[in-house]
Amino acid sequence: VLIDLQDLGCRIYTFITTLLYMLEAAARTGKEVWVLDRPNPAGRPIEGLKLRQGWESFVGAGPMPMRHGLTLGELGLWFVDFFKLDVAYRVIEMEGYEPDAAPGYGWPLGERTWVNPSPNAPNLWMARAYAGTVMVEGATLSEGRGTTRPLELFGAADIDARAVMAEMQKLGSHWLCGCRLREIWFEPTFHKWERQLCHGVQIHTEDPAYYDHGAFKPWRLQALAFKAIRRLYPDYELWRRFSYEYVFDKLPIDVINGSPLLREWVDDASAAPADLDALTMPDEQAWASERQKYLLY
Repeated sequence: VLIDLQDLGCRIYTFITTLLYMLEAAARTGKEVWVLDRPNPAGRPIEGLKLRQGWESFVGAGPMPMRHGLTLGELGLWFVDFFKLDVAYRVIEMEGYEPDAAPGYGWPLGERTWVNPSPNAPNLWMARAYAGTVMVEGATLSEGRGTTRPLELFGAADIDARAVMAEMQKLGSHWLCGCRLREIWFEPTFHKWERQLCHGVQIHTEDPAYYDHGAFKPWRLQALAFKAIRRLYPDYELWRRFSYEYVFDKLPIDVINGSPLLREWVDDASAAPADLDALTMPDEQAWASERQKYLLY
């Protein structure tokens, strides 16, 4: 079985779960699996809570952080070990791949043309922000679907984005490093807030003059945006309730994060950024050690 898929470097992207399902099927049927490896456009940084046991889903293949920092081929190596799969597995490695090299930091800018791996993944900048903005799928805000810059922005018709940005700065400016945030007005042509003028925030990571790959924390940035909205609008109906990716009995925001911990932090009026760091940093440090032996580049 040959697998040739362009991942986005985020746990929730279903291509990695598809790889796991294929490995499990191959183990049952005695097939061999080869992955034709591709770049991880989000690069090597690690960020986010690990998925908790019992929260596995099509958008949560296993206990890894939201930004795992592995290529698809490397993830396959981890899957085989972690799930103890008896399967013949091989990675066809990339030649000359340098995941820490500027200016692409995971994506070979100027060498490889971006082709959308899915309809709302139109460019590298979306991939950089995706580990954070994908959480907006579990919120009532728009993540920009129905615009030309999906998953690079968020907003709604009934929030003051300028006030949200100010509150984010007040709460945790250290979580906003490595990018530029810009107040924006947009009108989705479909999906949430369809044909309504929304006030929002666009996350810019395009320009090497201000983009800092090591400092940029998209998951924390989006968490901070949720927190700012909750503080400004305590009764705001922030979390969507619907069946998400074949899960029918859990809130989508919890399915996305692999536990209710992020949502509980947002909704806890007394919780500060340091409290989320206290939950998250041990997971990130543990994953950094765990993944080390699977790095091929």
